[in-house]
Amino acid sequence: MRARIKKNDIVIAVAGRERFSRKTGKVLMVQEEAGKVVVQGLNFVKRHTKPSSKNQKGGIVEQEAALPLSNVMLFCPRCKRGVRVGIKLLPDGTKVRICKRCGETLDR
Repeated sequence: MRARIKKNDIVIAVAGRERFSRKTGKVLMVQEEAGKVVVQGLNFVKRHTKPSSKNQKGGIVEQEAALPLSNVMLFCPRCKRGVRVGIKLLPDGTKVRICKRCGETLDR
């Protein structure tokens, strides 16, 4: 399945433990094969790390974990909410993503 969410997009959590806060964040990485996405500021987990040459101190580190693609929606700045995404072909032959709700172009 081809993801319509790309790196550096702004997304909003619509399912899982983050859905009640309705937090938004920037996409750091998309794992298309696994159907997951890593979002800045969402889905923090704690990792217990041993001291090593990279990490001198060790201890408990908080970092973002991957979320399923189905748990996030692209955020439309015009609608101020998560929206479904459509594809529109421009006259010059380029494809752009549009908001299905208001028709706003989501690609910069």
